[in-house]
Amino acid sequence: MKTFLRRLFLILIAAGAGCADDRAEVDFRFLNTEPETIDPGRVGGQAGGRIVANLFEGLTVRQPPSLAPGPGIAKRWNTSPDARTWTFHLRTSTWSDGTPLTAHDFVWSWRRVLDPATAGKSAQLLFPIAGARDFNSGRSRELGVVAVDDTTLVITLETPTPYFADLAAAPPLAPTPRHVIEAHGEQWTRPETIVSNGPYVLEAWRLQDRMRLARNPLYWNVESIALTRADAVAGDFANANFNQYESGLLDWVDAGGIPLPLIDALTPRDDWHAGPFLATYFLRCNARNAPLDDARVRRALSLSLDAAAITEHVTRAGQVPARGLVPPGIPGYEGIDVDLFDPERARVLLAEAGFPNGEGFPRLRFLFNTSEAHRQIAEVLQQQWRKHLGIEIELLNQEWKVFTATVRAGEYDLARGSWIGDVLDASNFLEIFTAGNANNRTGWESSDYDTRIAAAARETDATLRAEILRTCERTVVVDEAIILPVYVYAVTNLYDASRWKGLEPDLLNSLDLRRVRPRVGPRAGSASR
Repeated sequence: MKTFLRRLFLILIAAGAGCADDRAEVDFRFLNTEPETIDPGRVGGQAGGRIVANLFEGLTVRQPPSLAPGPGIAKRWNTSPDARTWTFHLRTSTWSDGTPLTAHDFVWSWRRVLDPATAGKSAQLLFPIAGARDFNSGRSRELGVVAVDDTTLVITLETPTPYFADLAAAPPLAPTPRHVIEAHGEQWTRPETIVSNGPYVLEAWRLQDRMRLARNPLYWNVESIALTRADAVAGDFANANFNQYESGLLDWVDAGGIPLPLIDALTPRDDWHAGPFLATYFLRCNARNAPLDDARVRRALSLSLDAAAITEHVTRAGQVPARGLVPPGIPGYEGIDVDLFDPERARVLLAEAGFPNGEGFPRLRFLFNTSEAHRQIAEVLQQQWRKHLGIEIELLNQEWKVFTATVRAGEYDLARGSWIGDVLDASNFLEIFTAGNANNRTGWESSDYDTRIAAAARETDATLRAEILRTCERTVVVDEAIILPVYVYAVTNLYDASRWKGLEPDLLNSLDLRRVRPRVGPRAGSASR
């Protein structure tokens, strides 16, 4: 009965808000891969993170163009003199069903992210918090996150973490509604049951078609939201996505809507927008499977991979060959910058591993998610390994959700991978290869590596910390070659800047719908191109 009355109350509020709101309706349509989940506690990957960032709001939000953290649900915060205690002061706000949102919701949500039973993909984001690692491993239930009252959240860190306010803006650290999750379990993210606290609510979700986000009338800053609704349109094929954009059925597309053969023709256009991207494209090696359980084989595959040929002849949109795992541009950190193409050395290593000139080498499976760009890259790699090592690789593609499940289950030999930075810190790229990390997915682990990552987290001297992290990067890229770096991404988007503002590219290629609005005319956002 309470649930019915609350929903009736919200319908009346929304109806009243609709009568009072004289703003013209503005629709926006953007390309987005079908997400695996939109549960903040379990989300991983850009597709899900992009939706979560617009349905939910964390303590802080990233402000363009620098992406510096600004007030979100927390209206202000302060730190102790030793920078280990952070106090966030929350504004008065509610969930989209009218239930008050309090500091206790963050305590419960963050404990849920860290709970091993949740299998959250981003638990490591909370590891700076005192007790978080032991909590995540199941060794303790103590955690340095306390709700002093409904509007005061106090967080105790293991060591000073100057970028913690930035971390607090990451989509996986958004609050989740305990009362809804406990009532509906795994089904809580369905349109008919989901409750969120961000600028938008999930109105509808047709699988493999689109997700409709509608302006949340109970959002604390709803008056600043220009879009009435936004459709996240799913599509795996660049040609079809581009055709939708050209015909006015999409207002914004990223690289998934840009056919590679058209790049030269598109780059001079006014609607082409590009820039640096804090993200690396790489391949995972499954160290559980022979012969990839031999580091010499993995290194041979890496050294015979010509990334320059891929960026010059395939991607051709500002991507640069990766010189390591961590992309350039992170303040205070210089990567390992090694030469990763040496086919002669690769052949020596493969022979040492027992496969001279590729003789006797088994046929490996290279898995990638459905995308014309991924397929073309895979075909080039297949040719390079055949040419330089004399080995054959079988190419397999799967739709995104199936692909992620397959990789997570370890049912692959080589798999396309990527990592987009959550924060401007090298550790964010390197922590994912620690033992037990949900994003590792390689079957490789090293206690020595984990010890060094933990030491870097405790190190307060920035120079020493960077040096420790460099040794970790060299381990995963060179010594163990558990991943094969290919290139550093570039942001490549198409949108009409004469019609829309708030879409300027940033380092994370985020799409913050709070800031998107039409430039001219009340119905500019609904007009055809």
